[in-house]
Amino acid sequence: MSAEPEASSTGGLNSGHSALIDGYSLEMTGKDVPGLLEAKESIPAGTRINVTFLGNESLEMRLAAANSVRELGFVPVPHISARRISSQHQLEEFLDALHQARASENVFIIGGDPARPEGPYEDSSDLIRTGLLTKYGVKQVGIAGYPEGHPDIGHEKLWNALTEKTTLLKDQGLESSIVTQFAFDTDPVIDWIEDVRALGITSEIRVGTPGPAGIRRLLGFARRFGIGANAMIAKKYGFSLTNLMGTAGPDKFVTELSERLDPTMTTGPVKLHFYTFGGLEATSNWAKRYKTQRQN
Repeated sequence: MSAEPEASSTGGLNSGHSALIDGYSLEMTGKDVPGLLEAKESIPAGTRINVTFLGNESLEMRLAAANSVRELGFVPVPHISARRISSQHQLEEFLDALHQARASENVFIIGGDPARPEGPYEDSSDLIRTGLLTKYGVKQVGIAGYPEGHPDIGHEKLWNALTEKTTLLKDQGLESSIVTQFAFDTDPVIDWIEDVRALGITSEIRVGTPGPAGIRRLLGFARRFGIGANAMIAKKYGFSLTNLMGTAGPDKFVTELSERLDPTMTTGPVKLHFYTFGGLEATSNWAKRYKTQRQN
């Protein structure tokens, strides 16, 4: 089972813990609106909630989810999957619909899963280069980061793409943030953040963090996305690979990350982005409980 948050050495929520947990973001699919309604009371007002762009969900479903996020007092961050966009017309149709729904100011652009693009956009850089984002009211763009690499993209290409995207967005007068793939181990995350800052990239970084969920489910997603989860890392995170029946939360991961980060974050802010594998309510309740216990 998930461990309870341990007491801070200072007896409360130190500046590193507070800076990291405050203003966290969440992720949901177009099908998760019922879960959002159940979780709304435990999610702080103004929380950024990313709405995924999955192949089995329609434009209408994605728009409905983004609308629900906004109407409940949160900030919608719709995903746009470059390789799933079949044409410039479809891209503009989606952007215009988001704009009409007052949900276009913040978007997250990612390459997407298809092995072959369904239209003219090979990757997220291609989509950014269209220059269409500002036309439809986009002000801030999230892009992906991979502290443990990507199973299908080489190390050098990932770094070149990250630099290119942040530069393209800056040249268009758009703010950028980086949302990372989720991790179980703080070591590669800390190393990666330091490398990003060494490149002079000051964009906000949101560290992908698995919300509390069943261990089997967590490991399934880890295998799917090429995330390292050997026995040593699993133990460090807080569960054993020999007992997969329980649940695990990110208590140890978040605590260690907050203690190892520069609390002043002078080279750029770092926050948490929760992948809600166990549901929006379970994740938001965990965050609320973690912060409360850290303050006591």
